[in-house]
Amino acid sequence: MRALKYGLPFLLFLAAAYAFQVQGWQVWIPMILVWILIPSLELLIAPRAENLSAAEEEMARQDKLYDYLLYLSVPVQYFLLFQFLISMQDPALTTWERVGRIGAMGILCGSFGINVAHELGHRVNRFEQTLAKSLLLTSLYMHFFTEHNKGHHKRVATPEDPSSARYNEIVYLFWFRTVIMSYLSAWHIANDECRKKGRSIFSLHNEMIQFQLIQWGFIGIIYWFFGGWVLLYFLAAAGMGILLLETVNYIEHYGLQRRATGEGKYERAMPEHSWNSDHMIGRLFLFELSRHSDHHYLASRKYQVLRHHDEAPQMPTGYPGMMLLSLLPPAWFAIMNQRIKKMAVA
Repeated sequence: MRALKYGLPFLLFLAAAYAFQVQGWQVWIPMILVWILIPSLELLIAPRAENLSAAEEEMARQDKLYDYLLYLSVPVQYFLLFQFLISMQDPALTTWERVGRIGAMGILCGSFGINVAHELGHRVNRFEQTLAKSLLLTSLYMHFFTEHNKGHHKRVATPEDPSSARYNEIVYLFWFRTVIMSYLSAWHIANDECRKKGRSIFSLHNEMIQFQLIQWGFIGIIYWFFGGWVLLYFLAAAGMGILLLETVNYIEHYGLQRRATGEGKYERAMPEHSWNSDHMIGRLFLFELSRHSDHHYLASRKYQVLRHHDEAPQMPTGYPGMMLLSLLPPAWFAIMNQRIKKMAVA
């Protein structure tokens, strides 16, 4: 029964499926759900900081239903992407309706195409990692698999990490820095891996070359079967998914810094180096991503057993609300900088 609550994110699939079949204001239901209803509820519902007991945690770790829910998201994501592409061929759609459907698909790209891929990408078996890459393909962000696991987790909360937002850095500038530098970082990591194995970086042994070929092939298939305009709509949705991910990156580590212990060396990433949110709705819709402090403290922990840490800095509300707040830099700085200053005094 504990696992079934993580079926709640599939409401986003249902809302998007509905949006792809209707016209009028109803195409905006997914956007209303994510950006109005959920943030409003999280302002009213108090966060829950309790952890599972040792026995409950062991039972959850052994329960495969938690994994099956993640696996199920892969075929459903591709099915709804196909539905989106078909639906955008309707010549009767108004511009407003097209934008609403792109927003719905963009939410799926961010919440399932990247977020679930993030969880599966931390698994050690090839099957789950392949599922992660398949989901990332729907957002054209496959290099995230390389950079996040082999770059971000090593360099989090340091000046060397393109995915950690700096103090007083506005989110709009962060988008440019992290998208460009994370992509270059992924190439650097993949090239180094080839060199260590004695293989040419200009070969199919290079993971980044594989990703580029797969993604360009995917773009070509969409263009061939659905045409140029539908391809542009897909690229817009994928772009939205990417910006959703990078906005999450922004709020997760904003202004937090690990202490340097030597040239190019830093203290271990601890719970206090990631912002945490115990707001339940956001936790469920994002498969516990908002318990981010424990995720960085021990990246191998599965989502269902992530813990609250008292020493982790807490966000004032859940992820959807914090993402909206970040889009208003003066308000963001007024709230978050004060919390950082209080942490420094403590």
